[in-house]
Amino acid sequence: MKIPEYLGSNSASELVERGESKLVNPVVPAAIPPKVQKQALICFSHLRWNFVYQRPQHIMSRASKDFNVYFIEEPIWGDELRISVCKQADDLQIVVPHLPHGLTHDEVIRYQRQLVDELIEREKLTDYVAWYYTPMALNFTDHLRPSLTVYDCMDELSAFLGAPRELLDKEKELLTQAGLVFTGGHSLYEAKRDRHEAVYAFPSSIDHTHFSAARAKQPDPDDQRSIGHPRIGFSGVIDERFDRELIAEVARRRPQWQFVMLGPVVKIDPASLPQGANIHYLGMKDYKQLPNYFSNWDVAILPFALNESTRFISPTKTPEYLSAGLPVVSTPIRDVIRTYGAPGFAQIADTAEAFEKAIERALNGHHPTDWSGIDDLLAESSWNKTWDEMCRYIKARVQIPFEQ
Repeated sequence: MKIPEYLGSNSASELVERGESKLVNPVVPAAIPPKVQKQALICFSHLRWNFVYQRPQHIMSRASKDFNVYFIEEPIWGDELRISVCKQADDLQIVVPHLPHGLTHDEVIRYQRQLVDELIEREKLTDYVAWYYTPMALNFTDHLRPSLTVYDCMDELSAFLGAPRELLDKEKELLTQAGLVFTGGHSLYEAKRDRHEAVYAFPSSIDHTHFSAARAKQPDPDDQRSIGHPRIGFSGVIDERFDRELIAEVARRRPQWQFVMLGPVVKIDPASLPQGANIHYLGMKDYKQLPNYFSNWDVAILPFALNESTRFISPTKTPEYLSAGLPVVSTPIRDVIRTYGAPGFAQIADTAEAFEKAIERALNGHHPTDWSGIDDLLAESSWNKTWDEMCRYIKARVQIPFEQ
């Protein structure tokens, strides 16, 4: 874990030594009705709730139907030693540890452990499910004794830029403790299935109602309105998985096409991104706004580089694009080929020239042609169904008073 540069006084270490932390709750969660005492679920995530809305948010929002969910993010650095709990929705609390500057690595681990213990004691969580998106959280939770441990492996995090060296060791430890392992795609399932006796694949799903609104004309957002057509759009995190060379070359070859990029730039230098009059970086957008952007695109793309960080990915945006009624062109990502390329629902292109031709084919209305088949597939890929199936596996392993 990277420790921020020391910016304060010795008070940080002294606070840890004395145990003088503060557990605060700026928004007090509503009392649980006596008639339904839900089991708690404590989720440890490497992604923040208000970052790009993806798998953890989809799953945990639905989990709150059956559990009282505490979504614990990674720490925020400041001047205080405290933890904040904010109610996001009924039975869904977002928990953020706040750590003072100047802590050593051991103090960071020790303090996060202390805050988790305080939360569990304050909320009287005596019987709960522990859900992990990051094995690194074991550094401060390996002492917990949940009724069940779930590892939802959404990505091969060890292959990502900047991954901690000890991540693989922590994952091995987590696989030993976990009662259930879910994977974010078929490729990840194939990589993990021989390492645990209960591994189940749950590829990227879709909130069809949300994104299908884009099939009817929606208002063009202000920052996109002045951009001409045809518009070729991408939505997602722009990081080491983004094929910068591919976008630069296709944009150069087709200067009349407008490339619209939505999403935050992380872990890479923004100056390294391809630039041009027809390339537009509009930044991260609220999940609720995405159908408005998609509705005013002509083609959607998945320009992922082929490297270790993309070997096991199952992009959530693929079904979202299709639900919005957009033709999709992707580089040869294994899970995209398997689910969408093989049946002819998305075009797969492995070079800039092939990518250009595929986009042109889509712009001319020549692909895809089987929208009925696409909609049948999407109907079987809802996040509601994904959670319901996950929940059945959990119910089979623990005695939980689920609401009828």
